Amino acid sequence: MANHDILDNKNHKDIKVITHFDGKFSEKINSALIFPTEIKAAQRDYPILFIKNPETGQFQSVVLLGLVANENLYINNGWQASYIPAMINKGPFIIGFEEKQENGEKVKQPIVAIDMDSPRVNKESGEPLFLESGQPSPYLVQVNQSLKTLHEGSQLSQQMFDAFLTHDLIEPISLNIELNNGEKISLEGNYTINEEKLSKLKGDALNELHTSGLLRVAYFITASLDNVQRLVDFKNNL
Repeated sequence: MANHDILDNKNHKDIKVITHFDGKFSEKINSALIFPTEIKAAQRDYPILFIKNPETGQFQSVVLLGLVANENLYINNGWQASYIPAMINKGPFIIGFEEKQENGEKVKQPIVAIDMDSPRVNKESGEPLFLESGQPSPYLVQVNQSLKTLHEGSQLSQQMFDAFLTHDLIEPISLNIELNNGEKISLEGNYTINEEKLSKLKGDALNELHTSGLLRVAYFITASLDNVQRLVDFKNNL
């Protein structure tokens, strides 16, 4: 289980975080959550799919990282993509909330917490969290940006799916893959944008998606499916 501490420059002044990706520190997952604020950058490197949250039934967007369980094909002597999803790039950190009194009312303020039980967290090697002056290190500044991306993106995610569902743009997709060695892999339970329906949008529907910025997001998602072949190539070259 995670052991989260609220981050501060006194209790964690000597803490370092190992940031590289290899056989030991590999994030062995075959997908990662992605948010609307990242889709423009992520679509260049990853297939972007929708899945349903098994607990809530609500749609979530993910980048596909592998073709079987516990497989991340983007790790090979480092991370093999120009963009690392914020969900991974944030490392052993999360955004938490604590209640404070403001003008006699309880308000929840965001705070940064670190998982002290993460194998990446230590005092010997890696990127420091704080400079000698107590100011955040460049690494921690980067982490804070990833956490900001997650926080803002999670707030936009429901808006995106509401719009796509309103215009009936989401459809199931089956990925049937055959590798060079003859192995066949079938990925079910995923969804994507119906490109034909997207191209036929007009009038208020088209204007609504364009004005919100979600029209280009939808096209980014459909274009991202070309990266399935990238995963197949990674797999064939193992």
